Amino acid sequence: MHYLITGHTGFKGSWLSLILHMQGHTVSGIALDPEKKSLFNQANISQVFHNDFRIDIRNKSKLSEAFSIINPDVVVHLAAQPLVRESYEIPVETFEINTIGTLNVLEATRNLADLKAILIITTDKVYKNRNLIRGYLETDELGGDDPYSASKAAADLAAQSWIKCFATIPVCIARAGNVIGGGDWSTDRVIPDLVRAYSQNKTPLLRNPNAVRPWQHVLDCLHGYLMLIDHMLYTQIGGEWNFGPLPSEIFSVHELVSRFAMIWGQQQVPWLLDVRPAVPETDLLLLDSTKSREILGWKDRLDFDTTLKWTCEWYKKGQQADFESITRQQIQNFLAQNL
Repeated sequence: MHYLITGHTGFKGSWLSLILHMQGHTVSGIALDPEKKSLFNQANISQVFHNDFRIDIRNKSKLSEAFSIINPDVVVHLAAQPLVRESYEIPVETFEINTIGTLNVLEATRNLADLKAILIITTDKVYKNRNLIRGYLETDELGGDDPYSASKAAADLAAQSWIKCFATIPVCIARAGNVIGGGDWSTDRVIPDLVRAYSQNKTPLLRNPNAVRPWQHVLDCLHGYLMLIDHMLYTQIGGEWNFGPLPSEIFSVHELVSRFAMIWGQQQVPWLLDVRPAVPETDLLLLDSTKSREILGWKDRLDFDTTLKWTCEWYKKGQQADFESITRQQIQNFLAQNL
């Protein structure tokens, strides 16, 4: 099977590309150049691609040309402007990339000879913020107050409209929670911030320590995506799907940081409150993934503490040995987990 991944140079895209390659699939990618310090570069992900195009998804003509050259069996759309704080700095670009870029990707799939399925990745933040304790269902209202959330909600709605009007093959939309794991070096994300601080013997600052999020290891999230693709190919059914941890695995930011600090071996105060003005964000964000669990048979293979342990291990062992080996080893260990 030939997979095309947009955003293949990013955090999720790099993990997914390597998983698919290790499973024997052909993999192509379309994305911007990776950051100099990135999982893509550290784990030598570039070696796995049949085609590797560096194209801005806002460039409709170049995007369509690349899709025609690749002619994939499956498209996974991950490319995005993924940072909430940056969306305040570049709001228009965020909407252009996340909303119009998604439509450009969908339009580029039309008339591909071998295409069998499309998976559009949005986010848990597409749901209109109501601080629901029960967790958001796929049928709940979409919305967004900050530019990032609003742009992804708009992308989700635009994709749903495109699917109803133009899709001739199954198309699904996947919404996942706060994904963590080795290889994330993004700014203004809790795990990379902790790694940078602890590696430099500094104390990290937390802007919203009481916020509750659906933390999940990147491999559990990607495993859900791949199970959904298999389901699409077998049943020809699309729709919207949540992928988040069980309610028993929901923790606040300060609980995550305290546990991660202990696993890391941090002896100093694990964090301090960031008193600088912060961007608005919801205090409670949970997903109800009953649909994925019951229909797909998907579930997390790694619990919260194991997720943090594997994440810590990736950063520490990668620095001591090499990042490619630890990345491949964690994929092998994950796939060998008993369900």
